Amino acid sequence: MKINSISPVAKLLGSIPNRLQLAGGWIDQPLVSQHNPKPPGSMVVVQIQPDFRPMNRSGIASGTRAIAMRIWKGRLPNRPPEELARQLYKVENNGKAQPSGSQDMIGLVYPGINRLDYDFKVHGGVFPAHIESCNNPKVARWLGQVLHLIPVEPRPEGYNPLEVQNLDPKWVARLGFSGRDCYEAIVKMDATALGASFNLNMKCWETLLPRVVRHPLLQVDLMPFLKAYQRQYPGAMYSGCGGGYLIVVSNQPVPGAFHVNVRVAPETRLRKQAVNHANNRHS
Repeated sequence: MKINSISPVAKLLGSIPNRLQLAGGWIDQPLVSQHNPKPPGSMVVVQIQPDFRPMNRSGIASGTRAIAMRIWKGRLPNRPPEELARQLYKVENNGKAQPSGSQDMIGLVYPGINRLDYDFKVHGGVFPAHIESCNNPKVARWLGQVLHLIPVEPRPEGYNPLEVQNLDPKWVARLGFSGRDCYEAIVKMDATALGASFNLNMKCWETLLPRVVRHPLLQVDLMPFLKAYQRQYPGAMYSGCGGGYLIVVSNQPVPGAFHVNVRVAPETRLRKQAVNHANNRHS
């Protein structure tokens, strides 16, 4: 193979990244964030290399990525990520009665590990009030090693996770706290705290939107499966509603699991962003 040539697999998959949703998911939906008594509520998305094909309908934003591949011809445009996220949100949700959350789009276009802070009073809770990003290569490598993904099952056709809503403000606040805790654990490279944030996230999902993990159309009994891994490892959560992948936190190998490669911004891009930020402060 020639140096710098594109492998057949990479050519097939395209260069637009995938994304993982970690703790705090659903706080990006205004129907949830409007009940948060202690805004902002946080969630974490991680941009990952597109070096495998995810199962569809499995919480890795494959549908959003398919739209991005179509409108951007397989490559992320060289434009500010905020602009790209808003464009992608508009295209995907045009005419939808139940729009998908903006974390799907943000996770695809923002490199690294990102904490998204949602406040219903800012942008109507549709877009984050603030985004905190970590593009430290050491942290990214660590995260890729402690996250273990186990394929479970895509969510079925006709499945609706919003059929039952118990949006207790106390639990909405805890959901937002789980995302904050998740981000802090990652930047500190603390697997125990990361696992705890996953476990809290799943308790919040189970309480607030019970159809996320229990639904008559689901073929797998998700909760016993989840709890078994939570007892054996520091923590575990599902990649999305209805299952998808089980994401297990562990410093040790997890049988049947695979790792992901976290994608960070190149150093040259980070330096340019830092210079622009400094210039803006003094202008």
